Amino acid sequence: MLNTFNKKKNAAFEFCEADYFLAYREGKIVGRVAAIINHKANQTWNKKEVRFGWIDFIDDAEVSDALIRTVEEWGKERGMTHIQGPLGFTDFDAEGMLIEGFDQLSTMATIYNYPYYPQHMERMGFEKDADWVEYKIYIPDAIPDKHKRISDLIQRKYNLKVKKYTSAKKIAQDYGQAIFELMNEAYQPLYGYSALSQRQIDQYVKMYLPILDLRMVTLITDADDQLLAVGISMPSSPKRCKKPTGACFLWVGITWPRPSS
Repeated sequence: MLNTFNKKKNAAFEFCEADYFLAYREGKIVGRVAAIINHKANQTWNKKEVRFGWIDFIDDAEVSDALIRTVEEWGKERGMTHIQGPLGFTDFDAEGMLIEGFDQLSTMATIYNYPYYPQHMERMGFEKDADWVEYKIYIPDAIPDKHKRISDLIQRKYNLKVKKYTSAKKIAQDYGQAIFELMNEAYQPLYGYSALSQRQIDQYVKMYLPILDLRMVTLITDADDQLLAVGISMPSSPKRCKKPTGACFLWVGITWPRPSS
């Protein structure tokens, strides 16, 4: 996590700038926020937006107001006209704000916040700009025969290959670059996306591929071994990490934009 904020170690700083702020009261930290400008995303989407991310605060209007106001002023000094968030440097950072499903179990990749967070956003004049919804899909013990037949038919018709790997080093060598190039192509229409640079791709290949359970990674290629699709699943970790009295949550993430006035 700390490497994310390190300009020497996070390749996103090739096209991003950021500062980080803490709110104190009587010597105690009562809030935090990151102010970020992703210049590549702004250019792609024709925006002048400063992002706020990694925001946390006690249930106090003075604190949340001070955090957002600080980000707004920081953005104005750099020519930004709107504020948007919660967002990170890229889509590989945690995004959005939980507004529903506080009683459900989340994944490790999603944000948790208390129910008062979106109330503060609305009070400050923010409006919802996008919905991100997490779904739970129940998988049968056995794949239905109909699904198998359709899968086999499509594979034969389009000369597709299903590839599985047991070595992280091997999958990185063969398809590490292609996986993230495919993500750039597939993710391009997504909300606020900015294409990964070559340095970011190199960084993420080293960061993510070694930690994957390759039994849950499947590649689809054409007859010439060109990558067409990739599916990545991960085991659920919160059940192992959650304390018996801990909070359970399913997130519906949203970002909140408003003019930086």
